[in-house]
Amino acid sequence: MAAEPPAFVRLAAHPLRWSLLSALAGGDLRVRELVEHVGQPQNLVSYHLRLLRRGGLVTATRSSFDGRDSYYHLDLDRCADALAETGAALHPALRPETPPLPRRVAVLFVCTGNSARSPIAEALLRRRTAGEVTVTSAGSHPKAALHPGAVRVLGEEFGIDVAGQRPRHLDTVAGHRFDHVITLCDKVREICPEFPHHPRRRHWSIPDPAGSREPGSFAGAAAEIDTRVRHLLPVLSVPQDKEARP
Repeated sequence: MAAEPPAFVRLAAHPLRWSLLSALAGGDLRVRELVEHVGQPQNLVSYHLRLLRRGGLVTATRSSFDGRDSYYHLDLDRCADALAETGAALHPALRPETPPLPRRVAVLFVCTGNSARSPIAEALLRRRTAGEVTVTSAGSHPKAALHPGAVRVLGEEFGIDVAGQRPRHLDTVAGHRFDHVITLCDKVREICPEFPHHPRRRHWSIPDPAGSREPGSFAGAAAEIDTRVRHLLPVLSVPQDKEARP
């Protein structure tokens, strides 16, 4: 009797589910955006999203900009584990390759206040690339100073000192050339301006830890951002004209 294919193969092999996974690999998206991408009815897309969520490959969070919306997110760590398990089920020699180092590129992280999420992302990408990537962050309505929680979590969890950094306005980077522009706030995604040279745009829907009463909200946000930054590294090494777009 033939062995049953691994769960990842059964989930991802369906053409529509693969299209959804491919779209979400480029960033967090809403249902209507996924519907437009795959060209299928919303009820069918929602059905397959439920299967992907049940399989642990996709998660959903309520939009902090419009509570009637949800953003769907591809859990790349879970996908990596599932792919490794799939390869091992076929042959132990099939192991993932080491991600290539990023080439020199310019990345801009954007949130509303530039006091927590985007400066955390800026600091973590700079740390993981040892300065090989030009990293900037900015906000549409910058605060007067970085949030103490962001300063604390970067110092205590990652050994990064950002105490002397100040939030900057998006206007200060207008006209600059970026290869990637990444929004981390549902609100700022709706108003983020266009930049010259058509940078690659993606969205990370991450709740503002400053607005949470949960203990450890900054540690949780920083851990999620660090995971996303880690998965961003191989993307940065791909020339923009060769990068697959959702």
